[in-house]
Amino acid sequence: MSFDIFNFHPQIHAGIAKAGFTTPTPIQLQAIPPILGGQDVLGLAQTGTGKTAAFVLPILQHLLRGPRRKLRALILSPTRELAEQSHNAIQLLGRQTGLRSLTIYGGVSATPQIKGLRAGAEIAVACPGRLLDLLGQRVVDLRSVEIVVLDEADRMFDMGFLPDIRRILAALPAERQMLFFSATMPDAIRNLATEMLRNPVTIEIGASQPVETISHALIPADPNRKTEMLLALLKQVDSDQVLVFARTKRRAQKLAGQLVKAGLSAAALEGDMTQSKRQQAMERFRNGRVRVLVATDIAARGIDVVQITHVINYDLPDTAEAYTHRIGRTGRMARSGAAFSLVTQQDLPMVRTIERLLNYRLERRELEGFDTPPLVERPTTVSYRFQSSKSAPIMAPKPSRRRAFRMA
Repeated sequence: MSFDIFNFHPQIHAGIAKAGFTTPTPIQLQAIPPILGGQDVLGLAQTGTGKTAAFVLPILQHLLRGPRRKLRALILSPTRELAEQSHNAIQLLGRQTGLRSLTIYGGVSATPQIKGLRAGAEIAVACPGRLLDLLGQRVVDLRSVEIVVLDEADRMFDMGFLPDIRRILAALPAERQMLFFSATMPDAIRNLATEMLRNPVTIEIGASQPVETISHALIPADPNRKTEMLLALLKQVDSDQVLVFARTKRRAQKLAGQLVKAGLSAAALEGDMTQSKRQQAMERFRNGRVRVLVATDIAARGIDVVQITHVINYDLPDTAEAYTHRIGRTGRMARSGAAFSLVTQQDLPMVRTIERLLNYRLERRELEGFDTPPLVERPTTVSYRFQSSKSAPIMAPKPSRRRAFRMA
């Protein structure tokens, strides 16, 4: 099946070909028709399954009809990196349409953003804070917006953007098409979508779970030797692009420095960095000059590097949903990936929470060269459903048969 089924304009088909897209992903197959039909959509699918193109392509098709040089589509993003990712997708897919997109976010001068708005950009990809600033200055007019996308809706809620989103929506026309897309959909976000969307088409693909091309493993870790274990793991991982997650901004910076001192090509990506430094770190990682990127959860939103084959959780996240977002940075667009987590005894409650969300037990492994005591796992009432061999869990081996971790 090809993108021909959607009857896109030839100018859009040219962008699809340039992007190298051949077959629509499941979320694209199900979301594009109702969006083209003008319906509100609530789309839930794993990270890395093509959600951005699922809303960008029909938006471009819609905007080819109607007036130019006025703001007609608004995409709200939780982070600058995600905003840039969506903007880049629009530029790539809409390269022959003549439609103009710009990003609006803080941490940089607002002057180019204001100039872009006054020049008549048809699409704005914005973070709520800076957009509200420009609204307050009366330099942005949302009264002509026809389509609104709330991208990564769950992160919007987690980051406290709900009041800002309500203020932005109040400045929009009452008659508009609303699209909510997310990798996870907690009840609070689902309730918000019910409030803001009108008779939406709801699409759920692999709800709240990472893509099946990703393998998972937990590695028992000594809290005092985690950095040493990370270095050993990185030496055993045969990959050019590895994303390491740390819980705090300070730890991400410290850990990246330790990796550099150990002779690895590494950089940090965290929220306190200036936008220019964040873009520099991302560009060096994307073009392969940096092999290991150490990031925090917020800063990593919007990382779309298909060459990432391994994600390593130096620290486990605070929520199971954040785990699915983290490991969704690998295994993108049907590629294979691996996720490893350095886990201490104190992490076991979160491990059980993650396993309940994924509905299977994560494999336990040892790291070769480290005599780490096994995790003491207390009995739990968690039950796992075995639906098919394809989704069956990798059962933990018996203690007498514990395997040492090796990578080819």
